[in-house]
Amino acid sequence: VVAEYERAVIFRLGRILEGGAKGPGLFFIVPCMDIIRKVDLRTVTFDVPPQEVLTKDSVTVAVDAVVYYRIYNPVIAVTNVEDADRSTRLLAATTLRNVLGTKNLSEILSERESISNMMQASAQEFKDVRLPVQLQRAMAAEAEAAREARAKVIAAEGEQKASRALKEAADVINESPFALQLRYLQTLNTISAEKNSTIIFPLPLEILSNFMHRPPL
Repeated sequence: VVAEYERAVIFRLGRILEGGAKGPGLFFIVPCMDIIRKVDLRTVTFDVPPQEVLTKDSVTVAVDAVVYYRIYNPVIAVTNVEDADRSTRLLAATTLRNVLGTKNLSEILSERESISNMMQASAQEFKDVRLPVQLQRAMAAEAEAAREARAKVIAAEGEQKASRALKEAADVINESPFALQLRYLQTLNTISAEKNSTIIFPLPLEILSNFMHRPPL
């Protein structure tokens, strides 16, 4: 009796019976003449042990994967391969090393989904990438340096925009003397709203120049 998820490949005197695999259900064999090999058609899952992979940019990383495979042709699985399960495990490990060996480390870390889709033909996808501790520290230092450089660039851009705004404001005030007086009144209003105990009133330069050029008595 063969279960619903199984098929039976029958050899009679060394030759496969016509009609291919049998099942599911009940069938009869001839004792001493027939040899039966059952094949499971369900999806099989197994983990690929961590593989040491040398990337395209000469970085050694440890990568593991999970493999899903299913037998669609029981006759070929029995007659063409001595041990289909063991062969699939070896093929998965070899394919993992070969595919990742053509990628840079940055591509492996950032394009995991696309690489897994690339390996769908071999019914596997990699789960994790383990980097050496020294490389992790180097990458962390590089990322920190990149963040600091980016922060300096942003600060410099802010200073540049502020300088441009001040220059434009100075040009407007230079074109209209009344704008300076309005700005002066706004500043006094802001200072008075802060409840300061001491307020310094700056004198316009025009008044000071009059006192400076007045002849002595």
